[in-house]
Amino acid sequence: MKKVLFLCTGNSCRSQMAHGLANHLYGDDYSFYSAGIDTHGLNPMAVEVMKETEIDISHHESQFVSEFNDLTFDLVVSVCQHAAENSPGFHDKTRVIHKQFDDPPKLAILAKNKEDKLLHFRKVRDEIHLWLSDFLIENIEAH
Repeated sequence: MKKVLFLCTGNSCRSQMAHGLANHLYGDDYSFYSAGIDTHGLNPMAVEVMKETEIDISHHESQFVSEFNDLTFDLVVSVCQHAAENSPGFHDKTRVIHKQFDDPPKLAILAKNKEDKLLHFRKVRDEIHLWLSDFLIENIEAH
C-alpha cells in the first residue's frame, strides 16, 4: 500500500486536516500520515471543523517528522512554505511536492469571535478537500 505524508510546520491544522480528509476519501487504498517540522499540538478548531464533515481527527497527535524515519513514503506533500523550505531529506524513491494552503490561525487572528475564526478554518478545510479530490491520486500514482 502506498504511503503519503502531509508535512507542515507544527502539525496542528493543515496537515492534520489533509490527513483526516485523505484517509476519509482514500484510506482503503493508501496509508496517510501527518507530521511537522515542529509540533504545536492539535488545534481544537481544526478538530471542530473536521467534525462538521463527520471526520473525527480528535485522536490524532501532533508528531515530529523524525518519528517516521523508519518509513519510506511514496509521496510527501508539504502544505506550507516553511515546511517546504525546511523539509528534511527523504528517501530517493520519495516524490516530494508542495501545495500551499493558508494558515487558519493566522487568517483568524483578527476575527471578532469564535464563529468568525471557524469560518477561516472551514475555508482552508474546503480548499484542502477540493485539492485532494482533484489532484492527490494523480500525484500518488505519478510516482
